[in-house]
Amino acid sequence: MKSYSWLIFSVFVLCSSVLFAQPDSLFFKKKKNENIQLGWRTKKEIGLLLNQVSFTNWNSGGTNSISGIITGKAEAKYKQKKWFWNSNFNIRYGLNKQADKDIRKTDDVIEIISNVGLEKDAKSNWFYSSKFSFNTQLANGYNYPNRDEPISRLLAPGYMFFGLGMEYGRFIERLSFYGSPFTLKTTFVLDEDLANKGAFGVDPAIYDLEGNIVRDGRKVKQELGILLTNQYEQEVLENIKVTSLLRLYTDYINSFGNIDLEWELNIGMKVNKFVKANLGSHLRYDNDIKVEVETNEMTNEEIVIDGPKLQWKQILGVGVVVDLDKVIKPSANP
Repeated sequence: MKSYSWLIFSVFVLCSSVLFAQPDSLFFKKKKNENIQLGWRTKKEIGLLLNQVSFTNWNSGGTNSISGIITGKAEAKYKQKKWFWNSNFNIRYGLNKQADKDIRKTDDVIEIISNVGLEKDAKSNWFYSSKFSFNTQLANGYNYPNRDEPISRLLAPGYMFFGLGMEYGRFIERLSFYGSPFTLKTTFVLDEDLANKGAFGVDPAIYDLEGNIVRDGRKVKQELGILLTNQYEQEVLENIKVTSLLRLYTDYINSFGNIDLEWELNIGMKVNKFVKANLGSHLRYDNDIKVEVETNEMTNEEIVIDGPKLQWKQILGVGVVVDLDKVIKPSANP
């Protein structure tokens, strides 16, 4: 993705510059009656999104299928006059069952994001900021229909980012731009077989001429680089909320200028206080994740590495989302 890296970076900087030059724009202008709430705020949600298709004597053909995604979300936010601390925990797990096939995994995410910011100047929109994030998955992943050899497991991979930088945005929860020239990225592959193969960018095992392992594959890979993020959250229409999180990262040593991309875009539509619909898009490009391609699909005789590819996941679901803070209210003191 090196040919597009500087184009993406330039667009990011251009958009940032335009917004920074307009501090009284829609995104940063404080509403007359809007007060910043100090202290703790928490939010907890669980949900179930369902999608089902059924055919009976349908002359165009089709396959009966049902799928579901269980979601959980927890937020904890603390605000004082000069500093804030925001933390999020997200978990998702989805399965799909088609008429003549086994159950397959469709979504699997465990994610923790934490952000601490200190106000530089009461008249400025800049904050000193530190960001931490970690994500992995729960269950084994497979290149279906092959179920004999997992291509991913719990903590294989796992990704951790930790960095120090500056963040721009008076109301960080709505829109912010963050830049860190010193961000440590750690990749975990805590599965011996995957580590020996060099999966997800770790150093593979070294073998002698007889095929014996001389040195085991590395299970941890660390990089130091630049991280740029853009976070946006806004209710664009009544009961329609858009959230976006864009992350751009390049490593100083291994492949400077080759930018890893992560962009999550979600549109949430609220029907009532329980029923919601969600449309999600997740784009990812990581130069360390190579794609295996079978050169002979009939015999599976040879598999070659075709290099990194742009990954795209889309989710559309309608289901029930319960706000636990409203359902489970703390009991009054006796």
